Amino acid sequence: MDINLKNIGKRFNREWIFRHINYEFTAGKKYALTGSNGSGKSTLLQVIAGSLTHNEGSIELKINLQTVNTEQLFCHLSIAAPYLELIEEMTALEMLHFHSTFKQLILPFAEILQIVGLEKAANKQIRYYSSGMKQRLKLAQAFFSNTPVLLLDEPTTNLDADGTALYHHLINKYTTNKLVIISSNDKHEYDFCEEVLEVGKYK
Repeated sequence: MDINLKNIGKRFNREWIFRHINYEFTAGKKYALTGSNGSGKSTLLQVIAGSLTHNEGSIELKINLQTVNTEQLFCHLSIAAPYLELIEEMTALEMLHFHSTFKQLILPFAEILQIVGLEKAANKQIRYYSSGMKQRLKLAQAFFSNTPVLLLDEPTTNLDADGTALYHHLINKYTTNKLVIISSNDKHEYDFCEEVLEVGKYK
């Protein structure tokens, strides 16, 4: 999928978070959205995801040169972000099963949990998970969804060194041919990206 931002702007009340962003994200490439705290990088990621409405401009979506309706964007993307909650009454297996009713997963549930190091906690309620375990599960449902677009906001939040190594393993092995957009201030989270968009320049 290609995503083309045309003169995109977003404001809260009377304050513009960013304005006049013209940028094209091309299928199969990796991009970083960077900027200081409050610059709007997470907001822009949510606008791209369709979870926030922009106040000016337009977003053009295409798959193999065919235009995709913005209302159908959710079918083509997966996302992991600190502000997205897990259903803590479920187990990890139940969560992946529930997620698969909306988006097809590329591997069996048990294999996914083994890859992200949660196989021993597969039947434990998520409410009893540590913050790092919850982040591993968020990454699992995002990386292993059969979608052409992967959006990541601060992807190594709450992860230790092993978790960060897992993140880079997932990037290297499971994002081939995907459009990946990462919102981050930590260069270690996006140093492999081919292009960097500094959101703070668009005030």
